[in-house]
Amino acid sequence: MNIPFSPPYIDQDVLDEVMNTLQSGWITTGPKVKQLEQLSAEIAGVQHALCVNSWTSGALLVLKWLGLQDGDEVIMPAYTYSATALAVLHSGGVPVMVDINEDFTIDPEKLAAAITPKTKAIITVDVAGWPCDYNRINHILQQNSVKQIFAATSDVQEKLGRPLLIADAAHSFGATYMSKPATLGADITIFSLHAVKNITTAEGGVIALNLPSGFDNGDVYKWMRLNAMNGQTADAFTKTQKGNWRYDIVSDGLKINLTDVCAAIGLAQMRKYKSQLLPDRRRVFDHYCSFFKNKDWAIMPPSKDPDRESSYHLFLLRIKDITEAQRDNIIQLVAEAGAATNVHFVPMPMLTLFKQKGYDIANYPQAYDNYHNEISLPIYSQLTDEQCTFIEEQIEKAYITVVK
Repeated sequence: MNIPFSPPYIDQDVLDEVMNTLQSGWITTGPKVKQLEQLSAEIAGVQHALCVNSWTSGALLVLKWLGLQDGDEVIMPAYTYSATALAVLHSGGVPVMVDINEDFTIDPEKLAAAITPKTKAIITVDVAGWPCDYNRINHILQQNSVKQIFAATSDVQEKLGRPLLIADAAHSFGATYMSKPATLGADITIFSLHAVKNITTAEGGVIALNLPSGFDNGDVYKWMRLNAMNGQTADAFTKTQKGNWRYDIVSDGLKINLTDVCAAIGLAQMRKYKSQLLPDRRRVFDHYCSFFKNKDWAIMPPSKDPDRESSYHLFLLRIKDITEAQRDNIIQLVAEAGAATNVHFVPMPMLTLFKQKGYDIANYPQAYDNYHNEISLPIYSQLTDEQCTFIEEQIEKAYITVVK
């Protein structure tokens, strides 16, 4: 067999939607983006969602709105993709990394201990689609001890009165928390629409707004929309209307808008997400569970409990009592057999950039423990039961070869 790790879902509906956009004569930001925003907001359980050209761009825009200044701190887990920290660095902030729980989510106790007067935001990460403990995290942020040391340096921060809670939900579109969309656990949630995600626009992201009372989410959406288009008062689509050529630049905005031709891909997928694509991912996840739950060497990833349900983005299989080298050998043998697997993620303190900045993986023992024996198994709609069985058998065969 030849099983890729994460091919995009491209069916006839996607092709038709893209062709419709191309034939319309309008391919940049316009009606398709607006439709995608509306459908994203509906699934996320919010009133307002803004589409941008990447998760990272979305994070940059949110931190700009927050008024992040040089030296401000943003707390995040050490176990995430580098974009989480890079967005903070590009905004002039300091990533403050803390350790995780065994279920891959940020450790609330470590988070609480890391809060200082310089803390302006928390970025949680729903790794593989598994939501963080948002009730516990929100409880921490509502403590008087946190509010009393919060040092606001912008009007937004002053109104909020505490660190902003941002969910890095790059993996978790469609996940639930307390029987509601997990989006409702954070002030602002940022999804990724990258090529390997549950919904893709090739490249893209969505900012979902769930700000507390005192904020008008509609007004914040308008600010972000303006500042995603160079701070220009009229977008390109508006300027095409007869006589509407005039515009102004009213802020130092970014240029991070999503295009209609990209939005068309995601729009066709999102229309069938709840009815087909998400159930397909659950089917694959459950297939893996049925096999590996009976193996005493396998550590199963979380997927559902009374409070949470994953979006089934990845299957993070961990193997007991193996080294990094053994894990890598297993991945290589499975690849040679014809199935691609992966690792999510190399903890940021192990990456050269962050090591040079003084981060040390020794300070994040759970992150390393989760990483060194983890193998990510593919999940996508096109995977057949036969292919799932092949992947499972090859993992076991490789394990026996390498370890036994």
